[in-house]
Amino acid sequence: MIDIIFIIPNNADVTYQELSKKYSAIETPTWALLLAESCRKKGYKVEILDTLAENLSDDESIKRINNAKPKLVCFVVYGQNVNAGTTNMSGATRLSTYLKNNNLKTLISFVGSHVQALPKKTLENEKSIDFVFLNEGVYSIWNILKLDEISLENISNVKGIAYKKGDEIIINEPERVVPNERMDIDLPGYAWDLLPFKNKPLDLYRSPMWHAEYIKDQRSPYAAIQTSLGCQFKCSFCMINLINRNNSDEVGVASNYSGMRYWSPEFIIKEFDKLINFGVKTIRIVDEMFLLNPKYYIPLCNLLAERNKEDNLRLWAYSRIDTVKRKDVLNLVRKAGIKWLCLGIESGDKKVRLEVAKGRFEDVDVENVIKQVHESDIEVMANYIYGLPGDTTETIEKTFKLSVKLNTLGWNTYAAMALPGSELFKNALKNNIKLPNSYEGYSFHSYSTQPLPTEKLSAAEILKLRDEKFIEYHTNNDFLNKIEKKFGKAARQNIAEMTKIKLKRKIIEENNLLENLKIKIY
Repeated sequence: MIDIIFIIPNNADVTYQELSKKYSAIETPTWALLLAESCRKKGYKVEILDTLAENLSDDESIKRINNAKPKLVCFVVYGQNVNAGTTNMSGATRLSTYLKNNNLKTLISFVGSHVQALPKKTLENEKSIDFVFLNEGVYSIWNILKLDEISLENISNVKGIAYKKGDEIIINEPERVVPNERMDIDLPGYAWDLLPFKNKPLDLYRSPMWHAEYIKDQRSPYAAIQTSLGCQFKCSFCMINLINRNNSDEVGVASNYSGMRYWSPEFIIKEFDKLINFGVKTIRIVDEMFLLNPKYYIPLCNLLAERNKEDNLRLWAYSRIDTVKRKDVLNLVRKAGIKWLCLGIESGDKKVRLEVAKGRFEDVDVENVIKQVHESDIEVMANYIYGLPGDTTETIEKTFKLSVKLNTLGWNTYAAMALPGSELFKNALKNNIKLPNSYEGYSFHSYSTQPLPTEKLSAAEILKLRDEKFIEYHTNNDFLNKIEKKFGKAARQNIAEMTKIKLKRKIIEENNLLENLKIKIY
């Protein structure tokens, strides 16, 4: 018998459609690893069941769970993308329902961004979930596992959870998150050894195509790691700060909980050493803002540089575009093995940026910053968002033209989504704007995705523009020639194969049908 099993749901085919077979990433489950290790250090017996990495059926999953005989089942509905907590609810609730229907006696709990945002609604809608954690859950999970018997009666006094009592939903007073001074102690690393593998550690996981320089055999083994938690900014489209939640409201809004916590560089380098010893060279630094606080990132980069003398590490990190101006910092970052920086440019229109991000990049010369990054031999994954409040066909075209001019080797564009826990979600509820009617509707790549409309553009128009521009950018000869020069002909061919996959979109199909009917009528 074990104390707790952390379950990673599998809904890749719904989330990514045809891209799931070869092209979407399979990420290491960062939060499951952190929670598992924190429980083990407290003396609890723990397992991780990654149904996604192992591609398990529901029948195979329930057999593994029953064999483990856990005191508690905990579904981890986090992910590395901001929308993942909600989209992962699809596979998680499917499996949790299956477990309940097959008479699983163990209580089922959920932890992750969606349940942090909407605890009451989640418990009302999902009969298979017994209780949810209101924030990251570290201390609440420990307090649950302390109980001699984990039952609905016994958990009623545990802080930081919401649970069902008959037809009533009870939201308990909050439990604190791990304070900065306790990060190395209470979140003491990653339980890498609990992850499944085929031939060698972490070989069931694969990086995004671009992170592996578009070369398929460089995608595995792969890992993702965090050096900090949270974000100090309050962008209206993001819900990442829900992990810092410190109240018991029925609806959580991420912008109310901004703030960052850090592991020490000396502590984090030990986790990198474990991965390097496993033979893992392709690693994602998950932090929302890695290059923000030099007190933490400069010592860590120095330590990584010592381990990258042969320049064989392939790391990727996020940063704000206005934090990568210094040449000496960029040179250090490159020596550390960070060969890609993921930069949120969001929009080519200054007014649109200011409306959603409260002053981001106001005085930044985007073109010059990208030029400086490239001169330091670091490639850029540029992120853009179509359909932000204030966007029009003209501003979206302006954003696209900027992206073509920058010609970064990584390019990603999302249609703006009202993600649960974000300010955009709060505003959508207030203004009766249509929201997705399913969890997968919050996936950027799913068939049923439902972006936000703007004053000038419908959701279908925005999504159509996003999908068209994705193909246009990745078939542009200037881009492809640059790819081939940098990474070789195989990389170019792999991109060509990827762009042959056309995502199906429900709202575009419905819009086309409506337009055809109008033509026939008139």
